[in-house]
Amino acid sequence: MTGCDCGGGLKFDGVSAGYMRILWLVIAINASMFLFETGASVVSNSMALRADALDFLGDALTYGITLLAIGRSLHWRASAAIFKGVTLICMGLWVLGSSIHRVFVLGIPNELIMGTVALLAFAANMVSVLLLLNYRDGDANVRSVWLCSRNDAIGNLAVLVAAGAVFLSQSHWPDLLVALLMSMLFLHSAALIIRQARHEMNHQHEILTSGAGCSVAERD
Repeated sequence: MTGCDCGGGLKFDGVSAGYMRILWLVIAINASMFLFETGASVVSNSMALRADALDFLGDALTYGITLLAIGRSLHWRASAAIFKGVTLICMGLWVLGSSIHRVFVLGIPNELIMGTVALLAFAANMVSVLLLLNYRDGDANVRSVWLCSRNDAIGNLAVLVAAGAVFLSQSHWPDLLVALLMSMLFLHSAALIIRQARHEMNHQHEILTSGAGCSVAERD
């Protein structure tokens, strides 16, 4: 019987003891950096650092959801991925709104603290990215973890650039611009995650409605 894509066509769904150990380690890294970077953002008065800290918190929470979804049905995993996408949208909109609000607030962020913390955060995120590198092409639930870690690394580099620009210009605008760009990155990644999750849910629905189940194919 042809047309049954029940075997090799499926993407990695996270059911692996090694992957789950890596996920726990990445959650610990993100939770620790959230606490550290939140304090640094308050001290430095940096909106970009605050956005990055929020990203660390969002990652830690969504990685926990990923762990809960591992081993469950495709529909459950895709639904979890959609929830994470919606969470990213909320984060992006919050950063966008806060950045716009800060335009009307005076104060130049401390570029030394910004740069130092962004460098530490970049190192932490690169560790996460390297740990997750082999799992970047999994299903929507697994891939969302890779996208979030990649976003963090990109965001840290952007904060480093902003710190340098603040030092040169002695203006808060580079900090706000990076925060706005990070909010756009959140929204873009959310769209990618939700699109893949919906595609996986539609694909499962087509298989179920077609009646071309794997058990039938094996009997034939």
